[in-house]
Amino acid sequence: MLLNGFHSIRIDGGVTMRLTSADASFLYSESRSGPMHSASISVLDGEVPAERIREHIRRRLHLVPRYRERLVFVPFNLAQPKWVDDPDFDLDYHTPEVHLPSGTSLPDAIEHCLELTEPLLPRDRPLWKTWVVQGVSGHTLMLQSAHHAMIDGASTVDLASVLLDFEADAPHPPPQNEPWKPEPLPEPEELLAEAMRESMDTAAAFRLPAVLTPEQLGLVGTAMTTMAGFTGEPAITAPWNAGTVGPKRRLEYFEVALDEFREIRRVYGGTLNDVVLAVVTEAAARYLKHHAEPASGQYFRLMCPVNVREEGEAGTLGNRVSAIFPRIPAWTMDVIERLRNVSATMARAKEQRHPQALDMMQRLAPTVPPVAMLPTLAVGTPYDPTAFAAQFPAPVLQRGPGPRPPLVGFNFTVTNVPGSQVPQYIAGHRVKSTMGTLMLGGTLGFGVVVYSYARRLFFNMTGEPRLLPDLERMRQHAEDVYGELLDAARTVTTTAKAG
Repeated sequence: MLLNGFHSIRIDGGVTMRLTSADASFLYSESRSGPMHSASISVLDGEVPAERIREHIRRRLHLVPRYRERLVFVPFNLAQPKWVDDPDFDLDYHTPEVHLPSGTSLPDAIEHCLELTEPLLPRDRPLWKTWVVQGVSGHTLMLQSAHHAMIDGASTVDLASVLLDFEADAPHPPPQNEPWKPEPLPEPEELLAEAMRESMDTAAAFRLPAVLTPEQLGLVGTAMTTMAGFTGEPAITAPWNAGTVGPKRRLEYFEVALDEFREIRRVYGGTLNDVVLAVVTEAAARYLKHHAEPASGQYFRLMCPVNVREEGEAGTLGNRVSAIFPRIPAWTMDVIERLRNVSATMARAKEQRHPQALDMMQRLAPTVPPVAMLPTLAVGTPYDPTAFAAQFPAPVLQRGPGPRPPLVGFNFTVTNVPGSQVPQYIAGHRVKSTMGTLMLGGTLGFGVVVYSYARRLFFNMTGEPRLLPDLERMRQHAEDVYGELLDAARTVTTTAKAG
């Protein structure tokens, strides 16, 4: 939406603004070792006091109503939680300033940022926080964290377009017409009565589903075949899948010019995302080879999120994501052969409409009643059953003389988030670069976020240090593969020009 020239984020979900089942699933799957909030670390030019950034956000709060809303839970979890005004909203709490020793290096500051994101976000407050980190000479770090129940990758970009400017001296947005006055928190009896009323209304409106069209039946069949592949064609169990993750995280990153990526695509075809996947999967294969992991004839299975928002859903928060689960060789290959393999695999998945098939399957599948998820709401409380596992994680499964048992699931997530291709500013200061972390949990000890900004691509690798102690090696392999692809593409171009 536009508000006098400024974008605003729409809040959907009906009168009650209740969480969808997809959004709520991120609350229910959360643990002390696997927080379900994502984080980004933006490096700003200049040393910016927190109060200036705080004031910048304060002037835009009315454009993002969700920033002043918290969750309330229905007694016995008889319905999904809902968003309501937080009568105790305190912007200072959500934008704390952190002072590191003067002259702190950027890598050390990033490591401290990762420690800040280890605890769960309190559920009795709005599910976001922005730390302003000082101490890096000539720069300020802005660490932004938001729960996945509130936002996904696509809506993160929409949110950035509201909170950030495209000019250093951009005017402030028009103020809210009326001062914000939060509604009082609903009483438990009110929440319970509302949930029961909604349940009866839903039952009264129930109709047998319409007969599926041939196209829809075909999508359902595709989804079922994809899901059957998880057990029929299991993936390799890589070292980062050989145990449950603990609460610690590491981040390794590098950046490249977007135009260079386009050079590779122009020569070898496919998409930019194909090049990303080729770089990451060949790096992972070389990592396995370095550690003498048996990989011949075995495959990685990736999870690649796909935004399935329709035209009328643009600019909304929440989660509207499906996925592709490509199966990619886990043994090392020539980089050009790797890229062609990835391009063919992804083209096949798109031709068969895997994202749309899985999205339809999600819509048709019966939802788990919220009351069944009641025990998970103890997470983050003094009775949290996952706290012990976070403090004393299970030992990592060591490899015997042969490969580990196969993995029924996927090895890691690779998500490609397109950002603004022109510089952005906050409080008059340019955002120089942005790194992002990926949520890890269960046996997923590694993940990759590739974020494009200002004609640069930022490869961000998140790892759990017990499962992936040498994440820097994975990053170096990825840089090497990228360099080999670029050199090969330029050799082809040079040869063609010479001929």
